Amino acid sequence: MAIGIDIGGTNLRAARVSGTGEILERISEKSAPDPELVLSRIAEMVRRLDCPEVAAIGIGVPGRVDARLGAVLSGGYVNLASVSPAQRLESLAGKPVVIDNDCNMALVAEMALGAARGHESIVMFTIGTGIGGAVVQDRRIVRGKGTAGQLGHITVDLSGEACVCGRRGCVETTSSGTALGRHIARAGLGPDVSVDQLFARDAGGDPLARGILEAWARPLRAAIDTTVAMFDPDLVLLGGGLGLAARRALARAPALAPWYQCPVEAAQLGDDAGVIGAGLQAAVAQSEVAQASPVPLPTARLDRTRRTVPGRRAVLVNGIPASGKSTVSRGIAARMGWPLLALDTIKNPFLEVLGGGDREFNRILGRASYQAIWSVVGEAPAGTIFVVDAWFGFQPRQVLEDHLRSAGVEQTAEIWCHAPGEVLAERYRARLDQRPAGHPGAAYIPELIELAKRAEPLRRGPLLDVDTTRPIAFDAITQWLQATIAADR
Repeated sequence: MAIGIDIGGTNLRAARVSGTGEILERISEKSAPDPELVLSRIAEMVRRLDCPEVAAIGIGVPGRVDARLGAVLSGGYVNLASVSPAQRLESLAGKPVVIDNDCNMALVAEMALGAARGHESIVMFTIGTGIGGAVVQDRRIVRGKGTAGQLGHITVDLSGEACVCGRRGCVETTSSGTALGRHIARAGLGPDVSVDQLFARDAGGDPLARGILEAWARPLRAAIDTTVAMFDPDLVLLGGGLGLAARRALARAPALAPWYQCPVEAAQLGDDAGVIGAGLQAAVAQSEVAQASPVPLPTARLDRTRRTVPGRRAVLVNGIPASGKSTVSRGIAARMGWPLLALDTIKNPFLEVLGGGDREFNRILGRASYQAIWSVVGEAPAGTIFVVDAWFGFQPRQVLEDHLRSAGVEQTAEIWCHAPGEVLAERYRARLDQRPAGHPGAAYIPELIELAKRAEPLRRGPLLDVDTTRPIAFDAITQWLQATIAADR
């Protein structure tokens, strides 16, 4: 038995689910844009559903989720990347937590109990506040390097609406529930007009209603055709609160290209799919023999329990220059006994031997030192936990992800060190004569102050905020590390 949780932009749903996918008890609450509020509501729902027979908890989250690492990387209408929901809920409930993208969870349920039973290759769109996506090949979720399947962000209009992902014209901006509301408003109709009323008006010959439905459905058809061309599935499923309506609306936008034909069906489990799939995923992850569900889908916790040799782990002590991260990282290494790799520790000897250089040379040497850090990590024995001290924002995020993957790092925790720009300027100025030639001088200080205003943590996995203007609470930091990264050894 497990608890399944489905986090949506409008509603939060939770249910106690049997090993065969039967919902035994359910609860729902309103969602919210505040991640802390969402997490507190989820924790309360879990408390109400929990019982001794519950072995694990599954969470379906909108946005980009690395299921193997158990980390939310980004979200849309509900962004939980900053609150580490799996780790926090695991700590609160005292039970293992599996986390994945909400559409992946829904598709797991549809394969086990719904419209995708018996199919090997499936594409699924969930139509709700936003649009989620999932892809299955050979009855296994397609993940790419971690977060494949973001079908709601297929571009259907290069000059279209701005999307929460940072691009324009994603199908989520044209064919989600939120987008349908915009179409209705732009047509001059009131917000109380429902999609069922639109179908009724259309059937009565109302051209305004038909235009709204076509504007809603045509971009979705384009996105479906794109995924059919890419994956050649046996079935396209439309789920979520508006999945059935979207399927009906596609009659106004038939597929045109004969090469790209595929059946498009409405999902069968409705709003229950997310909680059932999350419960099944959690049940599988707690069982060495995955008979609780007919869908053999590996999850973060399942991978860790089956692994006989643990992968490497890294504590990313992050912060801009003079943020105090070196003090924090040295304190962690001394207390935990983990090896420390710092960017300056590798770079400074080269600057001293080479006699310094200009700022561009310093940057080049920094990039090389960064690569050297992850080369060292990759040569270490499996199971080693490293403390890595760097300002990770000096390189694109993808560079870090590539290094972590090549080094075999399977889990990270981040400690974000920060202080006001004026404090950083004072610290930086005070140690100018202690740094080898080649580091930026006093002219860098105004730039440092501006950087302090916009710098942000990676929000990659569990995150601990450390204000270094206050005494460093190393006991609290080490306890947090023991409860997160060290707990999985």
